[in-house]
Amino acid sequence: MNFGERLKEVRLKRGLTLLEIGEKLGRTEATIQRYESGGIKNLKLDAIDELAKILNINPGYLMGWTEKEHLTSDYVFLPTSISAGVPLEVDALTEKDVEKISISDNVMGKWAGNSDIYFTRVNGESMNRVIPHNSLIAVIPVCLEELSDGDIIIYNYDNEFSVKRFYKRDNEIIFRPDTDDMNFTDRVIEINDNVDIVIKGKVVLWIVEGD
Repeated sequence: MNFGERLKEVRLKRGLTLLEIGEKLGRTEATIQRYESGGIKNLKLDAIDELAKILNINPGYLMGWTEKEHLTSDYVFLPTSISAGVPLEVDALTEKDVEKISISDNVMGKWAGNSDIYFTRVNGESMNRVIPHNSLIAVIPVCLEELSDGDIIIYNYDNEFSVKRFYKRDNEIIFRPDTDDMNFTDRVIEINDNVDIVIKGKVVLWIVEGD
């Protein structure tokens, strides 16, 4: 297929009209129709990139440089659920348990292709205002000093893992739920030499599954 045929194919898949594409691109309906008929002689690369963004597609696919409609990257996937309720032990995972997951670069945004990112799932309701049960979460390893108040993190305390919002007050660390269920409350831990808190990572993106 040529550029115009690919453009039309993807536009129809997305359920968009020529007029809708034209309005988003700042062109007329007739101009988009001309593109689909093969009239791209004066179409600049930035317009092609903008078309690709509108259609949520790899621009290389439109140009015929690749057969991949979407650019994707592979990430480590931990096939378990990190608790957003009662903490869950996950140390039993071994290297053979680790899987790979492919996620569209469009979805990952600025984190696309970051080899430090890993994915897992959230289990429970204590973060349900932002991250519902069973959502996929993308996590990047960080240290305590890199965190800011309000960051969503995975932490390990007393060999238990959980997902919460992070806050620091003087010599205390607060792990706070973000939920409409009032049964969940803050966990406040005083920082001292005997406290062993491990920050396993910061949640930078989450993917919510529909019903």
